[in-house]
Amino acid sequence: MVCAEIFVEVRHTIPKIISLIRTKFLILRLKFIALKFPIYFSKKIAFSKDNKNNLSKVIVFIGRLSVALGIIVSLITVSTGLGSKKAIESRLANFSGHISVKSTRSNSSYNTSVLNKEGLKLNEIKNLEEVAGAQSYATVSGILRTEDNFDGVILKGVSKDFDAERFKDFMISGEVPKFTQKGYNNQVILSEKIANDLHLKTKDSIVAVFSKEDQKLIYRKFEISGIYKTDIKMIDDLFIIGDINHVRKIQNMANDEVGGIDIFLKKTDEIDTAFPKIERLIGFKNFAEKATDKYPQIVDWIGLFNTNIGIIISILLVVVIINIIMVLLILIIERTNSIGVLKTLGATNGQIRAVFINYTLLIMIPGLIIGNVIGLGLLLLQKFFGIIKLNPENYYVSTVPVDLNPIYILAISVGILIISAIALILPSYLISKISPVKVIKYD
Repeated sequence: MVCAEIFVEVRHTIPKIISLIRTKFLILRLKFIALKFPIYFSKKIAFSKDNKNNLSKVIVFIGRLSVALGIIVSLITVSTGLGSKKAIESRLANFSGHISVKSTRSNSSYNTSVLNKEGLKLNEIKNLEEVAGAQSYATVSGILRTEDNFDGVILKGVSKDFDAERFKDFMISGEVPKFTQKGYNNQVILSEKIANDLHLKTKDSIVAVFSKEDQKLIYRKFEISGIYKTDIKMIDDLFIIGDINHVRKIQNMANDEVGGIDIFLKKTDEIDTAFPKIERLIGFKNFAEKATDKYPQIVDWIGLFNTNIGIIISILLVVVIINIIMVLLILIIERTNSIGVLKTLGATNGQIRAVFINYTLLIMIPGLIIGNVIGLGLLLLQKFFGIIKLNPENYYVSTVPVDLNPIYILAISVGILIISAIALILPSYLISKISPVKVIKYD
């Protein structure tokens, strides 16, 4: 008897549960349709053929043009700005190391003091994860003299650990000499600037004059093995590369003494990570110096890139947002009848606002694509062919460098879309002021 009652109860309950599930499913489906409605309707009006023969055609063109121009200028600004910054930092680092180690007795003179070996753990420095290599050097100031001209220079003496492969990027003619630990190599590398000033070329001979501590003049005759160019005025105006043993002789240094160590890193952006590790391994009588810290005027110049990029991007964003807002407002005014019909059919103000925001963003997408294609095309032409030239005395590079970082490229397009979508929220509230009764026309 009890089982029969339970069976009857269950029999009456199951249909109720099924009905409740169906109702819940229907509600969820309606909510999904309500959420999907703005996207569906915005696509309909965005790709409607009616847009080709009315004011919308002009409005859409203006909107896309402003977005495309904004993308093109943003890509060029960011890619060339960051490219210039990286190119200058890379040239400084490749010439004299990302980090240099010197004696604390070194002063503003170009004649290096002997590096103190007490506490210096060179092997441990070379084994650091961030370090790619290290080379020893010593410098002394002197004069290059020809029959009718002369030029003040700094002889940077290097040894067998000199990274010739890295330096080859600077070579424009000739070759890098092979330096050994013993003997004297009389070959040197001049900068293009010094070679032009003295009317010299590869294989020519040149006399150099140096002064010892006792003021005695020392003469050396060098053969020009190669000519380099970094485009950095402070380097090209002064430095020649030669054998460290010549510098040791002039400076009265022992055969195993050096004036400093240039340390090269695997990645330039790891300099802040590696610097404190290297400082702990150089001893208290030496100090470490970043490549960019040697030339504070260049650091100030590099700092301007970040400021200029920020200002230009901000101005472009304002211009693009103003244009997109104007496009949205004109589209709303043009389609007041449609808004009235949608409200009459039960669409909420939020749904209609979403329709027009989505509509405006859909208008932007072709502009984004066109802007990226043109912008990246121009940047690729510059990267591979170096069409636009610069004066290295003012810009430290001879051609406009380009850094095509995919993260920044993607961030520009996504950022403009997101910021535009946020900016459109407030002006879209104009829709809530539109009354269906006033705008619907009866024929």
